[in-house]
Amino acid sequence: MMLQKGDLRVVLIDLHGTLHIENLAIPGSVNALTRLKKTPLKIRFLTNTTKESQCFLWKRLRNLGFAVDQDEILTSLVATHKLVCRKNLRPQLFLEDEALEDFQGTETKNPNAVVVGLAPSKFNFHTLNDAFRLVLGGAPLIAIHKGRYYKRHDGLALGPGPFVAGLEYATDRKAEVVGKPEASFFLEGLKPFDCKPSEAIMIGDDVIDDIDGAQKLGLTGMLVKTGIYRQGDEEKIFPPPNFVFESFPVAVDYIIEHFI
Repeated sequence: MMLQKGDLRVVLIDLHGTLHIENLAIPGSVNALTRLKKTPLKIRFLTNTTKESQCFLWKRLRNLGFAVDQDEILTSLVATHKLVCRKNLRPQLFLEDEALEDFQGTETKNPNAVVVGLAPSKFNFHTLNDAFRLVLGGAPLIAIHKGRYYKRHDGLALGPGPFVAGLEYATDRKAEVVGKPEASFFLEGLKPFDCKPSEAIMIGDDVIDDIDGAQKLGLTGMLVKTGIYRQGDEEKIFPPPNFVFESFPVAVDYIIEHFI
C-alpha cells in the first residue's frame, strides 16, 4: 500500500552516495537534512560503509556540515561486530585500519571465521587463500555487505561483494550477509521508534541494496540519481522504485510537501 499523507513517521537515509561522496557533500544535501530535521519525523542513517569506523564516519559527516548525532548512525560494521560477539567467533578480518576501532577487543588469533568488508589494501592472493582454506574447513563466511561497487571521487570502484562471491564460488558455501538489503538490518534501523515498515521511507542511491531491500519489507523506496546510480537502474528491480528523484534535496522537498 502506498504511503499516505500523515502516515509517515520515520525516514531512513543512506549516507555514501546519497548525502556525500568521500569528503564532498552532495550539493544541497546539508541544508536539506537540516530542513528535514525540523519536521516531526524521526531520522536514522543506515549505511553499509565498512572502510571506516562509526566514529570516523560521524566525524567526517560533522566536518562536512551535516547535523548528525553518532547514535543516529547504524552501520553494518557495528552490526557485524555484535554478531561476531554473540557467536563467540575469532574472525579473520578483511577491514582497513580505519575500521578496526569497531572491532576493538575482538580476538583474531587462530581464526575460526571469515569476515569480509571493504578492504582494498587487504585483498590479495595470500589473504584470500587463507580465507578460502578456513571456509573450506567449515568456518562461517560473514559478509558485512555484498555491495557490488561504490562511488569514489575518481569514479566507480569494486565493493566487497565480488570478493565474497569469489569465496562463495570457490568453497561452494553461502555467506551470511549482515547489512542492506537484509530485512533484519532495516528492522534494526526502525527498532528505536517502534515503527512499522509501512510508516517509513528509505532514501538511497543503490537500487538493489537500498530500494529493493526496503520495498520488499514494506517501506516506501526513494531512489536518488547520485552516487552509484546509473541510467536504467529503475528497471533492474520489480516492482520498480516507488519514487525516483534527481538528488536527496529533491526527495526531501517531496517528503515535506506530500507526507507531512
